[in-house]
Amino acid sequence: MRSLLIKNAINEGKEEDILVIDNKIHKIDSDIIYQADKTIDGKGKWIIPGFINMHTHAAMTLMRGIGEDMYLKEWLEDKIWPVEQKLDDELVYWGTKLACLEMVKTGTTTFNDQYWRVPAAIKAVEEAGLRSVQPFVILDLLDLSKSSKIKEDCEALFQESKTWSDLHKFAIGIHSPYSVSEEMIVWGSEYARSRGLLLHIHLSETEWENSESIKKHGVSPTAYLDKLGVLGPEVIAAHSLWLSDSDIEILANKGVTVVHNINSNLKIASGFKFRYNEMRDAGINVTIGTDGCASSNNLDMLEAMKTAALVQKAWRYDPTSLPINELMKLSTTNGGKALGIKTGKIEEGWLADFSLIDIDNYAFTPNINFYANLIYSANSSCIDTVICDGKIVMENRIVPGELETINNVNRLYKKLL
Repeated sequence: MRSLLIKNAINEGKEEDILVIDNKIHKIDSDIIYQADKTIDGKGKWIIPGFINMHTHAAMTLMRGIGEDMYLKEWLEDKIWPVEQKLDDELVYWGTKLACLEMVKTGTTTFNDQYWRVPAAIKAVEEAGLRSVQPFVILDLLDLSKSSKIKEDCEALFQESKTWSDLHKFAIGIHSPYSVSEEMIVWGSEYARSRGLLLHIHLSETEWENSESIKKHGVSPTAYLDKLGVLGPEVIAAHSLWLSDSDIEILANKGVTVVHNINSNLKIASGFKFRYNEMRDAGINVTIGTDGCASSNNLDMLEAMKTAALVQKAWRYDPTSLPINELMKLSTTNGGKALGIKTGKIEEGWLADFSLIDIDNYAFTPNINFYANLIYSANSSCIDTVICDGKIVMENRIVPGELETINNVNRLYKKLL
């Protein structure tokens, strides 16, 4: 049994101690007396849940800066997909290590990935000590000759996933309704549902995607997936930017989780009128993601949260849109709910995934409203210490192996150019 004691941290404005036994928050109280394996002085530091990045492509840290100022379709077809053909296990391993380093530094403890060469990624994430959902990605580009190989590879990875630690979950990833054949969309959906797996898919990211779906299928991408029987509570729909009232009703009725990725949507000019109010009011579980570093350039959840709130307020001409308390839920508890993981709250019995925030700086002065300062004034450099699964993954801004990771990525990335 391992133990960790945080002394005198500020929890929702009150100075308290937090005792962690193994990987869970065991007790929250004032002046806990316990001979823990490790004690951290949290004096003057606020404690917040670890962020949950609900949509990213971790190893695309390797492609930060590739394909700038391009439309999504051309960016994928002319830059990203050709570059990805050069990936190998070593590149994905170090790219994922770099992603984990950045996520730890910015307070993320759990992420929902969608990328290639999963065994290499799992090794990197396990070493970093973070939680992840790792999918087998289906992307056949409408070529049914690939189906048998995809099915065989998927089953092999599913069997291998049974050896993973409890930090990781296996899922099915379907790239998108426009890049995957109908037959493989249905197969992937049925494979996930019959095994109790999550299903992670890009949905209605661009206006072009919607118009092409209407031309080809006569309905929106959401209605198309609904017609195929794909949608359900296991589905996590990334982007969901171009949704009609009817689409929102379908997603709500099917219990689908939606992921807002504001920075990549803005950068690739996919759009900005994410219909958060309408989805929230319909009962949809809305979460936040960063997308991959090739499209959003960083994995900083605080930045994504701030941008999401500002854009909601701006396009609606409504300063009450996406208030702070809801924004925090989008980045913590809503993600845990979607992934089926008891994380995202600082409460007894919940997984010990949290960060200590150093408020001894100008960004928190005066500290009239901590969460307003955290989101609108500070940046991720205020994140001092990060705990995931009850283990310290960063203390005093120091992450073990940081320089080694940076040096190896700089050694390798030119193989992709």
